[in-house]
Amino acid sequence: MTTIDERNPELAGIGRYDFGWADADVAGADAKRGLNEDVVRDISSKKSEPQWMLDQRLKGLKLFGRKPMPTWGSDLGGIDFDNIKYFVRSSEKQATSWEDLPEDIKNTYDKLGIPEAEKQRLVAGVAAQYESEVVYHSIREDLEEQGVLFLDTDTALKEQPELFQEYFGTVIPVGDNKFSALNTAVWSGGSFIYVPKGVHVDIPLQAYFRINT
Repeated sequence: MTTIDERNPELAGIGRYDFGWADADVAGADAKRGLNEDVVRDISSKKSEPQWMLDQRLKGLKLFGRKPMPTWGSDLGGIDFDNIKYFVRSSEKQATSWEDLPEDIKNTYDKLGIPEAEKQRLVAGVAAQYESEVVYHSIREDLEEQGVLFLDTDTALKEQPELFQEYFGTVIPVGDNKFSALNTAVWSGGSFIYVPKGVHVDIPLQAYFRINT
């Protein structure tokens, strides 16, 4: 069987760029591969999610199994969905300071210049995700006082359950395509942003995602 790179040579160079290095895969070494109901339930259990979110995940898994592979882009038929690690926890708790991060994760973001951008007030808030979960989050105090919410999704689900449920999956519904269904089943991390009517955020809220496994 030919590989995706062989069928799509334009993808062969992905990862070879200035910031394309890989760190030691400590967290990923113990993560399990595969996609099934047990994996989905385990992700939800680790996050202590409410029943409605587990139900959404299981709905996504079922739809993923039924939906055909999209034909409107590159040929993705060579993907082995059972050879992917869908959840990798790189840190046991979220840090409130860059100095509190594990050394290897902190070094990665230092290389990218993200802490420096925050120090120079070039951004109104920063979310840093490493592997499957957000490891650092901050927002300017003046925006927080005006009611702006800039949270990681796990925190938002716990602290703003009604607001979260109202908008979850409304931009791209779970049944839109095979990959939206997969995302609903195994999603993790990401940012939740809510800006009250009449409030203006004058500089960006930025989220950085680093997948190492």
